[in-house]
Amino acid sequence: MERTLSIIKPDGVQKSLVGQVISVFENAGIRIAALKMRRLSRSEAEGFYYVHKDRPFFGELVEFMISGAVVIMVLEGQNVISRNREIMGATDPKEAAPGTIRARWADTKQNNIVHGSDSPETAKFEIGYFFSSIEIC
Repeated sequence: MERTLSIIKPDGVQKSLVGQVISVFENAGIRIAALKMRRLSRSEAEGFYYVHKDRPFFGELVEFMISGAVVIMVLEGQNVISRNREIMGATDPKEAAPGTIRARWADTKQNNIVHGSDSPETAKFEIGYFFSSIEIC
């Protein structure tokens, strides 16, 4: 079994899509191993996205991620990292395959409803950033 981190971003929470997004994962046979809802502090968002700190969009991304509540989840299943990325769709919703989360509900490349880890190494860091081992079922 593989694990990955998924975040329903502030736009997904504000649009009341939490249940629908979770249903997409569950209907695909992906198990929710941990879940919490919270509002990120600036330092938490900056630390989480530190790999992008030198990119021009970093400031806007941090502002967006602290603009409202997020739902943070650990997803579990066979090949869940790649499956989650397929289910989410391309970062830019204009390029996302029909039926994906981003094609269905995202507005822009930044306001794209969900985040998902892109590799096993990233998943390990991201899961540990938000969850202790005793929080994962």
